[in-house]
Amino acid sequence: MQSRPLGQTGLELTVLGMGTWAMGDGKRRTSNLGPADDVESVATIHRALDLGINWIDTAAYYGFGHAERVVARALRGMTERPLVFTKCGLVPSEVGDFDNRITATSIREEADASLSRLETDVLDVLMIHWPIPDEDIEEGWSTLAELKAEGKVRLIGVSNFSAMQMARCELIASIDAIQPEYSLVERAAEAEVLPYAERAGIGAVTYSPLKHGLLGGQMTRERVAALTPADWRNGHAEYTEPRLSANLRLVDALRSVADRHGSTASEVAIAWVLRRPAVTSAILGPRRPKQLEDLVGAADLKLSDDDVAVLEAGPAIVEGVPR
Repeated sequence: MQSRPLGQTGLELTVLGMGTWAMGDGKRRTSNLGPADDVESVATIHRALDLGINWIDTAAYYGFGHAERVVARALRGMTERPLVFTKCGLVPSEVGDFDNRITATSIREEADASLSRLETDVLDVLMIHWPIPDEDIEEGWSTLAELKAEGKVRLIGVSNFSAMQMARCELIASIDAIQPEYSLVERAAEAEVLPYAERAGIGAVTYSPLKHGLLGGQMTRERVAALTPADWRNGHAEYTEPRLSANLRLVDALRSVADRHGSTASEVAIAWVLRRPAVTSAILGPRRPKQLEDLVGAADLKLSDDDVAVLEAGPAIVEGVPR
């Protein structure tokens, strides 16, 4: 599988990464897709590595440690391990599902816990999951820089930060990698975040290229209507009108482009994300090996200008609702 430089770190990442959000097993609504089969999760990680993927994305928040333990189980005994990205800043709450906390004490506690769960002496990459609370960004980022200097962490990064928030971090220490959401229906990162990363030479690993299945080619109006109340997608703006109709038209466009290339709609949606030079890699989120097989062709799929025009034509404005 082809790879790209992760900014100025000297590392090369495959253009697809193995995400583990859905492997968190739905603990306290931290993955929101319900229970996961750990055996299948481990098999999916193994298949990803067999297919050449060289990095895994996880977070302490995914099942409050469950996904990290699954990753450790999958990698146990391997002499050549993939890079593992993890994140901090979302901790269990006594009154709700989680609290946002990026103080020095909390981040150090989370880092130690992640080291233990991942069964390693050094975290390859540690990211702040969300820039909340905003007033603690400098304290949190300074702590990550200290952990890097102490050798507990090799690289540090941020997820879901604005360009202005990234600039504040870089007054303290350089950012090695960022993780924004980016897809055909979530393009906010194009405005400032990805251009900032490109100018600064920061590697960008993007998440949700399929918007949690919306762009996978299998979503229909009937499937949306059948979503259970526990499913976070039930009632989400992209799954309700007026955007639902536009998104289903986009799925039709994805299928038509896929037919031209002999690929899947999912692969086309991911290839669209990868065509942007600022993007180092896109994170996939399958829970079963078979799902992965329908995605990995995106690594080698080259879209033409005509393909891109078809994909970007219709859904830009939906009944007066700008994207």
